[in-house]
Amino acid sequence: MSMDGKTVLITGATSGIGKETAKGIASLGATVVFTTRDKERGEKIRQTLIHETRNPNIEVLFCDLASFESIRKCSEEFLQKHDTLQVLMNNAGVVDYHRRISKDGIENMFAVNYLAPFLLTNLLLETLKKSAPARIVNLTSGLHSGTIHFEDLQFNTGFSGMKVYAHSKLAIILWTRLLAEKLKGTGVTVNCLNPGMSRTNLGRDAGWFSAKMFQLLGKAPSVAAHTLIYLASAPEIETITGEYFEKNTVKKTKPETYDMVAARKLWDISANLVK
Repeated sequence: MSMDGKTVLITGATSGIGKETAKGIASLGATVVFTTRDKERGEKIRQTLIHETRNPNIEVLFCDLASFESIRKCSEEFLQKHDTLQVLMNNAGVVDYHRRISKDGIENMFAVNYLAPFLLTNLLLETLKKSAPARIVNLTSGLHSGTIHFEDLQFNTGFSGMKVYAHSKLAIILWTRLLAEKLKGTGVTVNCLNPGMSRTNLGRDAGWFSAKMFQLLGKAPSVAAHTLIYLASAPEIETITGEYFEKNTVKKTKPETYDMVAARKLWDISANLVK
């Protein structure tokens, strides 16, 4: 399948699943724009991807997803260069095993894994609508669990790295379902996916044992990227929206991921947090 003439924006494509996704989509002929926190590294990856895919239409944008100001500047820079956007891929994420705070004073995993894509997507939504048919693809995890921790969204007490990570990924699923409702009739679809455990650097701060498990048990990032590339490009899912995918297939998720009352409450709080 070809993606000639389409523009795709991917967050966090300097390593792992994001890099392999950027490579796969660039190989299909799309103009690929990806974000990085390290300009020098980002430029090296850009040159590598151009060489590997023989597609010169690959660009890199600086964006610190732990900063709302940086996200706004990134979206502005993108819109200065591009007046269409057919696919937005919210791929970037972090796992913190000790509580950290973003530049805006928010617990870092909630900020980067959930609020960053929430803000970036809303900033680019009008361009996506004008570019319809268009798609939004959100990376979540099979580890999503529990309910939204409304009494303490930022886990000022009871912080546990994996619990808070799972909480941020549950938020992604709820947001995906509500956004799909809000976008009905616009020609813009939004879906989320679980890529499965892969050999990425997400476990680098987990201690040697957990990091080793990521490497031993995880699938290759090129394999994990298959579903992202599928959701970005497959013509047969152009009208499917509000769903959760694993291995290119729609899957049911836990009951709490269908709680639209919680989804609406979370949306309102999120809109206030990102101002």
